[in-house]
Parts: sequence; C-alpha cells; structure tokens
Amino acid sequence: MSIDSIGDFLTIIRNGVALGKREVIAPYSKMKLSIASVLKNEGFIREFQVVDQDAVIKKIKVTLKYVDGESVIHELTRISTPSRRAYGKSKGMKPIIGKFGISILTTNKGIMTDKQAQALSVGGEIICSVW
Repeated sequence: MSIDSIGDFLTIIRNGVALGKREVIAPYSKMKLSIASVLKNEGFIREFQVVDQDAVIKKIKVTLKYVDGESVIHELTRISTPSRRAYGKSKGMKPIIGKFGISILTTNKGIMTDKQAQALSVGGEIICSVW
C-alpha cells in the first residue's frame, strides 16, 4: 500500500476551501512547497510559509485566498496518482476551463504550470489541475 502525500496535501487544501477556513496546515516536503509556490504565483492562494513546530517536524501553512467571500479555488483535482501515472507532452496539453485554470506538472526543469512547460517545450507528469 502506498501513501499519496501529494493527494493528501491537495485534499487538505480542498477541505479548507470547503469549510471556508482562512488557513490550513500540512506536513512539509519539497514537492508540496513547490506546488504551493506555483499556486501562489498563479494567484490561487494568498501566502504559504514553512513552520517549525519542533526541531525535527516541519509543516507548511497555506493561507487561502477569497474574493468577496468566494474562494479563488473552485476545483482542485489530482490527475496523476501512484497507481496511474499521467504524462503530457508540451504540444498536446489541453487548456483547463477555457484557459482560466492551470495544470501543474513536474518536469526535468522543475515543477511548473502547463503554460510554462509549453513555453519551454518540455513535457512531464501532470500532478493536478486547478481552476
């Protein structure tokens, strides 16, 4: 049995949005930090920071973004899972909700959006889609 830590991170954000929370806290990893960075750069979350609870345990605090009481994140979907990997080519990626949303990919150049991957002509594993 494998544990999908990225799926858990996305679920924590989804649940926080559903409950109208201002911020959520998730376990730390470099991958989750990179995903949070992409979400912030694209305007889906307000802020994120690494919080040290102990000398050993780190957490990521994500401050969710709301406009007029409505969440900026409408849907956050995990695409590639540990049991079913999904890959995309730079030319073959479809726009999410008429280019209003993004796909987050992990490529050999790092974690980035589908638009950045197309600009760099690289493909990779599609982690999730957000709109």
